[in-house]
Amino acid sequence: MKVLLLARYGALGASSRVRFLQYLPCFQAQGIQVTVKPLLSDSYLNALYSGGSRWQEVLKGYAARLIILFSAKRFDVVVIEKELFPFMPALFESLLRLAGVSYVVDYDDALFHRYDCHSNLLVRRLLGKKIDSVMRNARVVIVGNKYLAARAQRAGAKRIELIPTVIDTNRYQRQQQKSEIEVPIVGWIGTPQTSRYLMQLVPVFEMINKQLPVRFVAIGANPEEFEGTPVEVWPWSESTEVASIQQFDIGIMPLVDSPWERGKCGYKLIQYMACGIPVVASPVGVNSEIVERGRNGQLADSLEDWKRTLFEMLQSGYERRQQMGVEGRKKVVEWYSMKAQAPRLTAIISEAIH
Repeated sequence: MKVLLLARYGALGASSRVRFLQYLPCFQAQGIQVTVKPLLSDSYLNALYSGGSRWQEVLKGYAARLIILFSAKRFDVVVIEKELFPFMPALFESLLRLAGVSYVVDYDDALFHRYDCHSNLLVRRLLGKKIDSVMRNARVVIVGNKYLAARAQRAGAKRIELIPTVIDTNRYQRQQQKSEIEVPIVGWIGTPQTSRYLMQLVPVFEMINKQLPVRFVAIGANPEEFEGTPVEVWPWSESTEVASIQQFDIGIMPLVDSPWERGKCGYKLIQYMACGIPVVASPVGVNSEIVERGRNGQLADSLEDWKRTLFEMLQSGYERRQQMGVEGRKKVVEWYSMKAQAPRLTAIISEAIH
């Protein structure tokens, strides 16, 4: 069986890495040959994170994708991450269907809101229903949560499968035993594009810092953004992210409650919990399903709520946090792991062939 994977990014892109690229050995073990063709290069992402120009990489990516589409019929099924061409109509997805090419499309965020909630009226009118068309023409729509599944259902998708964003529990192991006398670390992991969610909690960190010995850490954020705050910024790399997370005592995922954020898949929480770390998150979207209050973590809404919740968890003691971490790890192994989802994903792709 031959599969063409039209990923959004290469290995540097978290969404592509966790939704598909980490599954490649599983596909290979099943005798499924996967050809991976990302739309946007690692150079594009590096420019995005540093604020550099990206147009050259975008043009190169669009041209390469157009060329590979001419060979789509050589494959048994095409897997599309999100869409073929951002900010273009769903013309090529429709042409694939008319040419008899089966395609599967995957969503781990509310991409459709990039168009139907756009500030430009012309974009809303021309592309507001684009993703609905992509979903409707797909043989299977794979989604990461119920919010995305509901949109696929309204769009008229033929088949909808919910596969959460997962991690490899062989790679993400529980943290080593820490001493109770160590200063606890409240940590966050993300990118310079998502650190705005963390920035809103800086006043909370400043207040807690005056009352308790605690360190606040942000992995992958822009260091300049947090200068003069209590937040330490650690660099991100794929090779060190697990070891960095394992140093946390509490993992956090603040969000704002808006349509885009309701489509997120809670990947940060899954990373923390896989390492046996209790979590605190905003009660937005799938976060409220992942976090079980008082069992594997807590939910916090307002800034006052965040302050109280973090303060209580920090004062609850090492043993209590360890207990919550054990429950979090258990939940990840049972549902949010490659071991749990790889057989489902490979079966869905195999069944998508005519």
